[in-house]
Amino acid sequence: MSAQPRRRSILLAAGAATAATAVGAVGAVPAAAAPGTSRPVVIGHRGAAGWRPEHTAAAYTYAVETGADWIEPDLVPTKDHVLVVRHENEISGTTDVAKHPEFADRRTTKTVDGRPVTGWFTEDFTLAELKTLRAVERLPLIRNRNTVFDGREPVMTFEEVVRLARELSRRHRRRIAVFPETKHPTYFRSIGLPLEPALARIVRHYRLDADECVVQSFEPSSLAAFAEERLRLPLWQALGTTGAPYDLVAAGDPTTYKDMMTPEGLRKIARYADWIGPDKSSVVEPFTLLADAHRAGLKVGAYTFRAENQYLPAQFRRGTNPNEFGDAFAEYALHFGRGVDAVVTDFPDVAVMARDSAEARD
Repeated sequence: MSAQPRRRSILLAAGAATAATAVGAVGAVPAAAAPGTSRPVVIGHRGAAGWRPEHTAAAYTYAVETGADWIEPDLVPTKDHVLVVRHENEISGTTDVAKHPEFADRRTTKTVDGRPVTGWFTEDFTLAELKTLRAVERLPLIRNRNTVFDGREPVMTFEEVVRLARELSRRHRRRIAVFPETKHPTYFRSIGLPLEPALARIVRHYRLDADECVVQSFEPSSLAAFAEERLRLPLWQALGTTGAPYDLVAAGDPTTYKDMMTPEGLRKIARYADWIGPDKSSVVEPFTLLADAHRAGLKVGAYTFRAENQYLPAQFRRGTNPNEFGDAFAEYALHFGRGVDAVVTDFPDVAVMARDSAEARD
């Protein structure tokens, strides 16, 4: 994949930009399944979220130790505008904040992306306050084995994830890329905490290049805003299965995710992005999405692969317990066989084994 992006926003062609070089600095560490190669990329979704509480150093480290090429941090800001990594800005399900009486009065209800959400929000805490919290397993009823790690690790900043990726690259002698997602960017822009400039500052400070960082968002305007920072990084347009990106909805644009996955919609995305990230079900149906995207010059990374029965297609489930593991290898084989360029997975170790098996058959 070329590191020269093709950026023109679906919204208004805002932020069309290519430009200044961001020089990478991991020395002589070789790239392994990095952006630009033909080997399918294995992306550790929030680290190795199937084995450790998500967005923790343990999750990211385990993902890389078991073969992940990229690690994915979701970005949300603190009150003092520091980017931290949490699945959502509401943190009652991923931290022990509810056990901290000193923060009881921070519990509130907000409207985020047009819907009410109740809980504790990162934007109401300084980084110092967030650092007093500890991460917990987000899906304790499904992944109860992960709860043994509850309370052991603090909330990480994006900078800490970048530094960890650099250290893991040196340790394992292969380049590990970070794959940040801007979460709720329209909402954060509306409250004076825009994500893109803060992300760009970190990219510049660490001189991240196209082999070390790919920026993703469900909102085209966020990718356009990042493009305005004139950094030479690949962009990834994430796609939902229903509805539309919130920024398009807020702007009165009728374009839906379904529209974006048509050949015409894919050609529009290719003007500003290098990748699309559809739900894995969209790669199976409609059957033409992969071919249409490749024809438009886009790479395709499908999400989110998990091993539990409830997340697998019916034909790959084993037994009746939704939380037991099914035949995840068969699902990977299906998608690798179809020609996906990347998989976003909670179980990167399983994905790597499946990729190795597919390559051995070839």
